[in-house]
Formats: sequence, C-alpha cells, structure tokens
Amino acid sequence: MSITNEAELLGMKKASEAVAYTLKEMRAFAKPGISTKALDDFGGEILKDMGAKSAPFLTYGFPGFTCISLNNEFCHGIPSDKRILSEGDLINIDVSAELDGFWSDNGGSFVIGNDVNQHQKLIEASKEILHKAIYQIKGGVRISDIGFLMETEAKNRGYKVIKNLTGHGVGRSLHEEPSEIANYRDRFNITRFKKNSVVAIETFISTISTIAETLQDGWTMVGNKGGFMAQHEHTIVVTGGKPIILTEMNEIWN
Repeated sequence: MSITNEAELLGMKKASEAVAYTLKEMRAFAKPGISTKALDDFGGEILKDMGAKSAPFLTYGFPGFTCISLNNEFCHGIPSDKRILSEGDLINIDVSAELDGFWSDNGGSFVIGNDVNQHQKLIEASKEILHKAIYQIKGGVRISDIGFLMETEAKNRGYKVIKNLTGHGVGRSLHEEPSEIANYRDRFNITRFKKNSVVAIETFISTISTIAETLQDGWTMVGNKGGFMAQHEHTIVVTGGKPIILTEMNEIWN
C-alpha cells in the first residue's frame, strides 16, 4: 500500500507494533523443553489480546497462528505438540497479522539457549545484511539493486541466498505489489521502490541451498541441497531518505 495520510500511517504503526511485540515476546518465551505448539499458542494469545488476527490463517488457512521452523526447516513450519525445542536449535518465527484493516509482517531466526551447533554466525550475517539493505532503500532505488547488495553481502560471508523466497509489499493485505523483492539481482525486474509505499524486507541467507522446496505437509519448506537458513524481516515505509522501520519494536537487531 501507499501511505496517503496520517490515519493510514497510524493504522500501519498499530498493526506493526502488534506483530513486533508478539515476535519479541515469543523469542523471550522460547526455551528448551517447550513445544512449538505451546510457543505458537503463546503468540496467538498476544495477538488476540492486541485485537490482531493471524495473517497466514486468514489468508491461507495455515494451521497455526505463526510460522515456526526448526533447524533444517527454512520457513512455513507448522507448530506441533511433537516438536520440542532443544538446546542449540536454530529456530525461525514469522509473525504476520491484520489489525483494523492493516496488515504487517516480521520475523527472525535465533538460537535456543546456547549456540552448541554454531548457528550464530549465520544468524548475524542475516541480521547485518537486512540492516544494510534496508538503509539503502528509498524512493527511486531499483529493487534489483537491493537484491544484488543482499547476494553480494551473503557471498562475501561465504553464504548463499534463496532465490524463490522474497520480500513483498504489504499493508491492506499480506502480499501486495511489489510482489517480489528478491535477495539477488533479478535482471528482469526493473521496478523501483516508491516513496510512501509499505514493504516487508526479508533476508533468506543459506549455508548450502539456493532453492526452497515444499515438503509433503504442503507448508514446510526446506533447502534443495539441505543445510540451514536464517531469515530476518522488517516492515518499513519507504521515504525519500531513511526508511521508517514500523516493526522496530521486535528488537531483532539487538
């Protein structure tokens, strides 16, 4: 969507604060020994208390309030009573929701407890690349140039990017134009970021794979060559200068 007045900006801020606060609290709640279903239910209650509704459930009928992916799962993991968090797990939580007609999206990967499996380097790369990319975005910048920056930064750190997962426009629905904000230079995408537009910018930084494939459950995605992936995501308003980070409250950069 494009922000045209203060009421729309306020609406986006409220929706973004709901998903950002939920993600922050879920990250703090996630501990060894609890199930991903318990973690999801915890997040669902926060969204409900804030008057927000789960976007993946509303949009796709997703079987959970949030997407929770563990270890070799890249994204869209289904919360389950059978998936118990363990020390050193790589976990990704993606929280998106609708509130009073406005939609916002954010997510982040982190380690459960101590980093016994050495995932932190990958996580830090994803966070740093997202930060660098977002602060290069303003009205008139080519989307493909931001993708090139992300891929180059990943390569410089010894990582790859997932080419079939992208950021996207957001605001009046979960996915809007621009529909694809890729993590690589898409030479066929000549679109530029528009001032006052709302977009969800996300990294998909991988150890080995370059494509995400869907498992038989119809939701969970893993790498075509295996390995691990870290994702971080903020919803922002594009301006003529520094962007407005609507989901800053999630503290994924802290």
